[in-house]
Amino acid sequence: MATIALPGTETAVQPVDVAARHRRGGRGGTSGKAGPVTYVLLVVSAILSIFPLYWTIVAGSHTNAEIAGSPPPFLPNATIVENIKLALEQAPIGKAILNSIIVAGSITVGTVLCCTLAGFAFAKLQFRGRGLLLSLVVGTMMVPVQLGVIPLFMLIAQLEWVNQLQAVILPTRVSAFGVFFMRQYLVSALPNELLEAGRVDGASTIRIFWSIVVPVARPAMAVLAMLTFLTAWNEFFWPIIALTESNPTVQVALAGLGSGYVPQRAIIMAGTLLGTLPVLIVFAFLGKQIVGGIMQGAVKG
Repeated sequence: MATIALPGTETAVQPVDVAARHRRGGRGGTSGKAGPVTYVLLVVSAILSIFPLYWTIVAGSHTNAEIAGSPPPFLPNATIVENIKLALEQAPIGKAILNSIIVAGSITVGTVLCCTLAGFAFAKLQFRGRGLLLSLVVGTMMVPVQLGVIPLFMLIAQLEWVNQLQAVILPTRVSAFGVFFMRQYLVSALPNELLEAGRVDGASTIRIFWSIVVPVARPAMAVLAMLTFLTAWNEFFWPIIALTESNPTVQVALAGLGSGYVPQRAIIMAGTLLGTLPVLIVFAFLGKQIVGGIMQGAVKG
């Protein structure tokens, strides 16, 4: 290690080896390892996130009297099987789950595809009125959904779509939020050089979209797919207007559970658990892509 001699003195001063101190994790740097406080906070956050699901399982496996007892139960038991059977008898939950999978899946596929196409056009294609059209799209986000319920219901009634799944699917196949979200992502994540290279090779705009844009946009598409699926799965306002109890989605079917003078919370929780399982499966399937998209947006270089 070289020394530094101060002018007018004979003392050699050793320079500070910053890199070595960083490696040692001394006062001048950090070791790059999480401390015990970080792990404690992560454990507490995980417990708080999992507890609602765990309580749903516990409440769905007991009776109303046991849930209202003091202290309440904290462990599930085999009664959950009986409560699930009662929930399936009170409402067509099986058919509702299938309907919700069809509705949420169709809306998710349509929204991701259409919003990615529109986002690519607004981000990278030059055409007249692009800024005005984007402003109009974003402006629709400020219009309350309730304002369009009456004319929308009149339209599906004229089309004879009442109590049919397309009445729930088609009005929400594209979202202004999805278009804006994909546009903002592609502006920064998609280099213009890639598009120019594709055009030099003679690729059409559609070929460029499938071969270049989609691979780059995959993390954002996964995030948008998860958000769209959750929104469509949890939607209650429009499905309960357009559908009936004979052909419901999950949220409409759950609304009819445990009805009576005293609500049967255990049956409601058992039905809610059944309606939550597909969402957990989708999250497990898209979780890696979601984390990758978040990290790609947070880390540059």
